[in-house]
Amino acid sequence: MEKESIDLIYLDPPFFKNKKFTGISSSDLRKYSFDDFWKGSDDYAKFLFDRISLCKGLLKKTGSIFVHCDTSAVHIIRNIMNIIFGEDNFRSEIIWYYKRWSNAKKGLLNSHQNIMFFSKTKDFKWNQALVDYSETTNLDQIMQRRKRNSLGKTEYEKDLSGEIVIGGVKKGVPLGDVWEIPFLNPKAKERTGYPTQKPILLLDKIIQLTTDEGDVVLDPFCGSGTTLVSAKLLNRKYIGIDESGDAISLSKERLDSPIKTESHLMKKGKDHYRPKDEFVDNILRDINCSRVNRNKGIDALLKDEVMGKPAFIKVQRENESLEYTYGLMLSALENKKGSLGIIIQTDDSKIDINLDSQIVSVCRTIHSQIKMKFNS
Repeated sequence: MEKESIDLIYLDPPFFKNKKFTGISSSDLRKYSFDDFWKGSDDYAKFLFDRISLCKGLLKKTGSIFVHCDTSAVHIIRNIMNIIFGEDNFRSEIIWYYKRWSNAKKGLLNSHQNIMFFSKTKDFKWNQALVDYSETTNLDQIMQRRKRNSLGKTEYEKDLSGEIVIGGVKKGVPLGDVWEIPFLNPKAKERTGYPTQKPILLLDKIIQLTTDEGDVVLDPFCGSGTTLVSAKLLNRKYIGIDESGDAISLSKERLDSPIKTESHLMKKGKDHYRPKDEFVDNILRDINCSRVNRNKGIDALLKDEVMGKPAFIKVQRENESLEYTYGLMLSALENKKGSLGIIIQTDDSKIDINLDSQIVSVCRTIHSQIKMKFNS
């Protein structure tokens, strides 16, 4: 490959896990796998050092490189990058943060991966990205214009009379180094079954920050081809390399028919999914439970089991008959076999319906949690 011909390199190499990764496509049951076994940290470090050294020679002087890893090898990769590119060309350690279901691990749940961002020189290409102001940002901070003083520190700009200057275009604040981007869920259309597949949205952000249309993107561990698909959709040129023939075939298939899963969480924001019902919130406030989102028949899940079973809670709304509340919960519990339902009655209407055995009265169980809030 021609020297200094690449604008961006992203690589997602093995993570030094010392195990075999396998996956299977849900559409055609095709199996994918790769080995991540090493004699030791020196063996792993040499493998990466040799390859990243070659990457440096391919990068343009305005180019950048992103190396994906996690806590298993982040210390090794940071050392390698410092040696090859120099500590002065370290730009950021990006934290890719995501929600995960809990598991039986003893200790803190792993909920992030690391991406080392280095540039070839200080003259690297950068397309500034801005995000909305924090909810805690004071309105005055947004409205008041700022400037740098003689010491290089920012301060509020003042006019000749000493009054703070109001105005200026308020576009937002620069993107930080913690990115919350959801993992691909099992039903995501872009999911291929390839182990360690990353979401296109993650690569979109990297490519948009450091390249322009027509630039060349290289992924020397392309795997399922996510980097290449992202580059194609963003009108960049792309080169992918992988030692697996199955990975190359899969990448070509995805490039022929690119599919990108949109994240509703990123589009609409977290607030869109948070329940907005003050009436229910007030009732559940003193109960040891977790709120459930986007479910008409369930408002919360008790944190403690009832009779050895999970118990869901549904609050009767104002101007809602108990029969209607019951119907919503019964429908919600249809696919939650082995669980119980608790209806919190909030008016004095008479219970004139035959309760299903799955919906039980456990007033005594949660009585102390409710703290005498209700008489019935």
